[in-house]
Amino acid sequence: MKPLTIQQQTHQQRWVLAATSLGLIVVIVDVSVVNVALVKLQSAFAAGMTGLQWVVNAYTLTFAACLLTGGTLGDRLGTKRIFIAGFGIFTIASLGCGLAPSLVLLIASRVVQGLGAALLVPASLSLLNQAYTDPIERSRAVGLWAAAGGIALAAGPVIGGVLIFQIGWRSIFLVNLPVGLLGVLLTMRNAPMSLPSLDKGIDIAGQCAAILALAGLIGAITEAGQLGWGHPIVLGGFIIFAVAGALFVAIEARGQAPMLPLELFSNRTFSVSSVVGLIVNFAFYGLIFVFSLFFQEVQHYSTIQTGLAFLPMTAVVMGMNLVAGRLISRIGARPLMVAGLLTAAAGYLLLLPITAAVSYSHLVLPLLIAGSGIALTVPTMTNATLSAVDRARSGIASGVLNAARQTGGVLGVAVFGLLVQHQQSGLFMAGVHDALGMAAVSLLLGAGLSFAGVAPTKIFPMARSSS
Repeated sequence: MKPLTIQQQTHQQRWVLAATSLGLIVVIVDVSVVNVALVKLQSAFAAGMTGLQWVVNAYTLTFAACLLTGGTLGDRLGTKRIFIAGFGIFTIASLGCGLAPSLVLLIASRVVQGLGAALLVPASLSLLNQAYTDPIERSRAVGLWAAAGGIALAAGPVIGGVLIFQIGWRSIFLVNLPVGLLGVLLTMRNAPMSLPSLDKGIDIAGQCAAILALAGLIGAITEAGQLGWGHPIVLGGFIIFAVAGALFVAIEARGQAPMLPLELFSNRTFSVSSVVGLIVNFAFYGLIFVFSLFFQEVQHYSTIQTGLAFLPMTAVVMGMNLVAGRLISRIGARPLMVAGLLTAAAGYLLLLPITAAVSYSHLVLPLLIAGSGIALTVPTMTNATLSAVDRARSGIASGVLNAARQTGGVLGVAVFGLLVQHQQSGLFMAGVHDALGMAAVSLLLGAGLSFAGVAPTKIFPMARSSS
């Protein structure tokens, strides 16, 4: 095959970036957009708080639990193939969500959406890694990719609010259909075809143990609000988590082809970045859930007003992601991660004095501060993670990072949803304050870990050994 010219290669890279960004956008939008629909779903299906949590967490739980296998499948069968398969599954499941006649079928379709997302996201990052071989160009591309995700997370409630008001809650899922088709076509035409690595096995036992462990933990926390901590179902969930979690570690330590190679964690930068990923999403996803309820239930905002309440974060999220992509090659990951986490914590701490009657004008600045801190952290820890491992293991590395992030998001919704389960205004606001305090403390802990554990290098070459 005739080699590509520089102009053709640049053209191809841009379309790959567009396709992978579209994939990340629909995945992230479907995390945040549902929050705006919570009150409508509650009315349509007579759902309680536990049911609403499952609509959110059925997606992110499957997403988190299957991400590691998604990364492995990309390395084994070819990144391009898995990306297209993930986009297709996600799009078909979105149709199922949009047509669901009951809460049970909606939750089931959300599970399938999560499976598609688990294939799509690690493959998208691996496609970028293959398309951009220059470290500095890759850093900028990852910054743009992360900016797309950041915008999607912030803009999701806005898009959802408008669609729900104009068309209805089903439209927030059906809008994924044309986006999915476009993403698949762009990928088929422009993405490089990587050679499969058929020597890499699929860790079915480890995957099953991971699903059981995470489902047991999240199920127990979610159901505790309705059933109580001493209920047999809740206690059983914690027991399943403990047993399956221990079994997962044993399988990964002894398996010949583990889905999570434990030796990756011998690199401190990789380990800390993964933990910070969990912390960031724990705070951000959990508080998106809380403030969506706060705006609609306490301040009686419409769906459009609720969506617009998150709009100020959009511009700052995009800007800070782009800044991070450029600064990481100049000043390094450690100071950027520490600064981002401290900034986000400060934003949430500034929200602690809020009351049920607070004016929206008093919320804007803290939300902007928190959003900018999160946006500064995400592309930085992504670059740090990929730079800590060999290029051949980028698929599993991105899978670990995203699994950690989505696990944090699931935990955030489960824990913070438990805190704000009371509909009485005073008790609800007490839960909001507890959630804000917990988020801030978690982010401060992440800043400390980043300072102590992330390597101070400025440019992250991709050809480094993970050992």
